[in-house]
Amino acid sequence: MEYNKTIEMLTSKGMFHIDLGLGRIKSVLESFDNPQDKLKCIHVAGTNGKGSVCAMLDSILRESGVKTGLYTSPHIFEYTERIKINGTDISKEDFSKYFEKVFLKSKELNISLTEFEILTAMMFLYFYDNDVEIVILETGLGGRFDATNIIEKNLCSIITQIDLDHTDKLGDTKEKIAFEKAGIIKPNCPVVTSMGYEVIKDKADELNSLLIFTSSFVEQSFIENLSLKGLHQRENLALVLSAINYLFSNIDEKTIKTGLNKVKNPCRFEYFEDKNLIVDASHNPNGVEALRNNLDYYFPNQNRRFVFGCLRRKDYKKMMKILFRKGDEIYLNEFDYPDSCTYEELSKNCLYNSKKYSSETNLLPDKLNIICGSFYMISKMNIL
Repeated sequence: MEYNKTIEMLTSKGMFHIDLGLGRIKSVLESFDNPQDKLKCIHVAGTNGKGSVCAMLDSILRESGVKTGLYTSPHIFEYTERIKINGTDISKEDFSKYFEKVFLKSKELNISLTEFEILTAMMFLYFYDNDVEIVILETGLGGRFDATNIIEKNLCSIITQIDLDHTDKLGDTKEKIAFEKAGIIKPNCPVVTSMGYEVIKDKADELNSLLIFTSSFVEQSFIENLSLKGLHQRENLALVLSAINYLFSNIDEKTIKTGLNKVKNPCRFEYFEDKNLIVDASHNPNGVEALRNNLDYYFPNQNRRFVFGCLRRKDYKKMMKILFRKGDEIYLNEFDYPDSCTYEELSKNCLYNSKKYSSETNLLPDKLNIICGSFYMISKMNIL
């Protein structure tokens, strides 16, 4: 099957929806003799910071000589970005091959998988077939009923920052959302977190899982070696160092710092100096608050030009209230994606004067340009 046809089928209305639950993917993976149970996984859940934590872990382990598999979402430009071995995206040919394998098996079993379930099954098969030593596994949504949680054990769970997001699926309080994230904790497997929610402690106690609690304090030399910028990365880095020190005490400090220096995680407070441009995919209030703090810390004296777009199901009113200030030049972007906000929806809830973004909008380097609000918007802009 050709790659373009694969993507067309994968993103069809029949698969492009969210339906949390483990029953469907469990049945399909059982028919492949459960490759997920033959892999060693570090499982990462949380509202914000998952991608950065996964990228740091992957880079450090690769630097130490471990053959890693990295599974993240969403992608920026191509679906192949979601599945990597040793930092290299799955080829389009292999992507199509594994899609066809999973798709045909699900049809044979008369099981309708969602897009994310198909991708997750593909990933487990691909990593197993290629003898990956350690898988760094990012949840797609929540944790307890997320397709990645089909694994029965892990090397450890990591729970990052928790905030209100996907409240229609995960609950309308942080405590309820923390309960869903805590669903990735496995019996007798450690969990690393900086989140002090009782539901996380209770789950760890229930499953006899060692709870490793971190603070945001990290030795300055590690921060200085981290290629990812942003004040919020300190907390993410603390989680990573705790997990590495517990699981891989043989990895020395020099290797860790070299790995941190090589980390790549596009569109997370990513600065392009020649364009005086920040690209940041923060897509909820907690994320844009971190962005706002980073802008004030790293670029305190620059005038700012924002391009902002968002999905309708996000709290875009609160996000814009946090982001924008009097004097900012504001462009609101109505982009082509299911459930994206229209310009009218955004503008009537924006506290300051705004203009409609178009492909003709000139983002000159005379101001600090900030593109933010949605992974999906960034992928449509073709600006990088």
